[in-house]
Amino acid sequence: MASVNTHFASLFLNQPFILRIRRNHGLEHATLHVLSHRHPKTSMAGHSDPTGFWILGDISTEEMKNAVAEALRRLKGGEVDLAVHPNCGTNLATAGLLAGLAGVIAMFGAGRRMRDKFERLPLAASLATLAVLLARPLGFYLQQHITTSGEIQTLEVVEIRAARRGWMNAHRVVTRG
Repeated sequence: MASVNTHFASLFLNQPFILRIRRNHGLEHATLHVLSHRHPKTSMAGHSDPTGFWILGDISTEEMKNAVAEALRRLKGGEVDLAVHPNCGTNLATAGLLAGLAGVIAMFGAGRRMRDKFERLPLAASLATLAVLLARPLGFYLQQHITTSGEIQTLEVVEIRAARRGWMNAHRVVTRG
């Protein structure tokens, strides 16, 4: 049964539409790694989709082009670990989901009175803390195997253009392949 589930997951994750998102997500993360090394005090964020990704942050277009080119070169050179980023939304979502589930489990069977629920608060906090600790390696695992891909193969950058997203500076990186 496990091999059937693994095969199904592999088929799903390797569908062209999904694979494009995963590869763009990997290149986005690699670009953020390069940029954060060059600009350690600059706040940045990213968002990927099937046609490319956005990088939000106060970075010049020339610097963005250089960072994307380096990230692409390094991924193609085998540095697939650059596709995984500690501040990825996958990590945050995993932590939130597990902590919420821990809270539900802690309250399971608690009485109807508010006092019964408050008496479970130390258990809920302990389980949520444990869940957040477990979420870190699980989030990295999910990035490596599901939400990103460092094996970008034929992915290439078509265009990088500066934009504004509300009050923030941003760059749109368009890809193909």
